[in-house]
Amino acid sequence: MNTIKSVRTSKNNKVSGKNKESQEIKPEKMAPLMKAIKAVRSVNEISEETTAEGFSRQRSAQEFLSKLVTPPIGVTYEKAGQGEINAEWASPDYTHVGKTVILYCHGGGYTSGGLGYAGILAGKLALHTGLSVFYFEYRLAPENPYPAAIEDGMKAWDSLMYMGYGAENVIIAGDSAGGNMALEIVLKLKEEGRFLPKALVLMSPWTDMTASSPSYEKYKDLDPMLTREYVLGVRKAYAGNEADYSLPQYSPLYGELTNMPPTLIQVGSNEILRADSERLYRKLKHNECNVRLKVYNGGWHVFQLLPLHKASRALDDVRDFIWTLM
Repeated sequence: MNTIKSVRTSKNNKVSGKNKESQEIKPEKMAPLMKAIKAVRSVNEISEETTAEGFSRQRSAQEFLSKLVTPPIGVTYEKAGQGEINAEWASPDYTHVGKTVILYCHGGGYTSGGLGYAGILAGKLALHTGLSVFYFEYRLAPENPYPAAIEDGMKAWDSLMYMGYGAENVIIAGDSAGGNMALEIVLKLKEEGRFLPKALVLMSPWTDMTASSPSYEKYKDLDPMLTREYVLGVRKAYAGNEADYSLPQYSPLYGELTNMPPTLIQVGSNEILRADSERLYRKLKHNECNVRLKVYNGGWHVFQLLPLHKASRALDDVRDFIWTLM
C-alpha cells in the first residue's frame, strides 16, 4: 500500500489555520513583477467570445516570449527524431545516472504552446533534476478540440515505450493544462490496463473544468496569470459549450483516482486554480496514494517558468521528490 505524505509548504508554512491566511498577499500589496505580468497578459486576454484569430494572436505572443527567455546553461536541445508527433529532448550536459526520463506536457489552456514555449520549463526540469526531458507539440483547440490533444499525449507516451523505456522509467510532468493532460494519460493507461508511470509532477494542474471552486473568487485580484473568463474561454474552445465538464475526460479530479503513481503537486498561494490542487491532494490522500502538496507563499500560476529564486526552489523540490523514488 502506498504511504501518505503530509502536506508541506515552502519554509514550513502551514496549509491551514491562521498562519496560512496571514501569509496570503493582499491585492494592494501585489509585487510589481506580478502587476507587470497581469498587465501584459491583459493585452491578449481570452474569453468565451474569443475567435480562432484571437487564439492565434495569443500563440504568436507566447512563442515570441519564449524567444526572449535565455535557455538554461548546461542543457542541450535536440530533435527527437521521426515519429507521429513533433518532439524534442532537453538533456543536461553533466552526467546523470539511470534510465529514468521525464515526459513533459506543456500548459497553455489546450489552445496555445509549441516547442519553443515548452522548451523553457523542459530545460529547467532537465537542469534541476539531471534527467533528460522529452517534450512535444500537441494539436491545439479550437481547430482541434478534445480529444485531439489527449490522443497526441498518448502518442508521446507510446513513443517513449517504442524507444525502449519502460513505464517504470518515465515520470510524467505537466503544468496547468499540461497537468490535466498528465492525469488524463494516467487515467487512459489505467482504463487500458497498461503499466503506469513511475511518478507524476504537477505544477498548478487544471483538474476541474467546472470552474466551480471558491478560489476563483478568493484569488481573482491576486492571480496575475489567469482569470475566470480565460478559463471559460479555453474550456469552450477545447470541449465546446455542450460538454458535461464534470466528466473525468475533462476533469480528472472526478476520475477513478485509486492506485495512482507517487505524485507531487505544486501550486501558488495566490492563484485561482489553487483549489484544483488542494482538492486533488485530498482525494489522492483519501485513496491512500503517495502524494505531496506544496503551496508556495506569494506564488502565482506556474511561477516556475520565470527566473525567480522561488522558481528555483520549487524545481529543486521536484528534484528532491524524484530522487526519493530512485
